[in-house]
Amino acid sequence: MSDATIRQAVGGMPCPEYENLAFQPSPTLSDATVAVVTTAGLRHDDDPGWKPEDPSFRVFEVDDRALKLGHLSPNFDRSGFAADINVVYPVDRLSELADQGIIGSVAPRHISFMGAQNDTMEAIRMDSGPAMAKALKEDGVDLVLLTPV
Repeated sequence: MSDATIRQAVGGMPCPEYENLAFQPSPTLSDATVAVVTTAGLRHDDDPGWKPEDPSFRVFEVDDRALKLGHLSPNFDRSGFAADINVVYPVDRLSELADQGIIGSVAPRHISFMGAQNDTMEAIRMDSGPAMAKALKEDGVDLVLLTPV
């Protein structure tokens, strides 16, 4: 499917509009603490499995690597994740950037949502999204790297 076809298919979808934006200027990249937020449906072995349109999120410590890919789409190609977790959860690449001084530091915790959501994503916008933002703010996160899956 071409980019033009996708734009035509979703170009008229309504988007929420917000009167009061919570955005604020971030520090320079070399001073920023960066977290990964992915929609890959990652989870620990002992976490409950994801369900369709599950608006919850899972939190991972920076050193967690024993993660399962729980994305529900039957068309999703899992081979990249099987070869290298950084394809969907690039926390090792962030560590390299921090070691090089390109970013200030890597956040202590990172987040995964399930990407298969309903059109409005109301539960994420009104509940789990703000809860995730609060958790990241408590960790001193300045920027997130979103890896949509």
